[in-house]
Amino acid sequence: MSFLSALNSSASGLSAHRVWMDLISGNIANANTTRTASGGPYTRKLAVFADLTDAEGNVLGVKVSRLAEDAAPPRLVYEPGHPDANPEGYVAYPNVDIMLEMVDLIAASRAYEANITAMEAAKDMAMQTIGLLRA
Repeated sequence: MSFLSALNSSASGLSAHRVWMDLISGNIANANTTRTASGGPYTRKLAVFADLTDAEGNVLGVKVSRLAEDAAPPRLVYEPGHPDANPEGYVAYPNVDIMLEMVDLIAASRAYEANITAMEAAKDMAMQTIGLLRA
């Protein structure tokens, strides 16, 4: 693995985990959105990761292959006075669990930090090699 491929691999991890953190932020922000433009409550968004490969099949990093919606049903809460309540008085809230989002956010944050650490290690190794060549 060359110096640049190590940096590219870490950079792809940074990019993928930033997308994941953006999705988590959107999920938390819309945790109480009962009405969307498409109708119905907000649906939790998920990032699907895939390996990033070259033409020979070598793994170069990671990417977000697609964005998906969580298939879990919405939470039904009895609030007869709510403007979005159904005839029985239940309001459909998004299928967003704040605790699960926080766990995912911590995992994404740790992976982001790990990629930065790997990138700094690769940079330090390159700088030490340059220092040895100068001596």
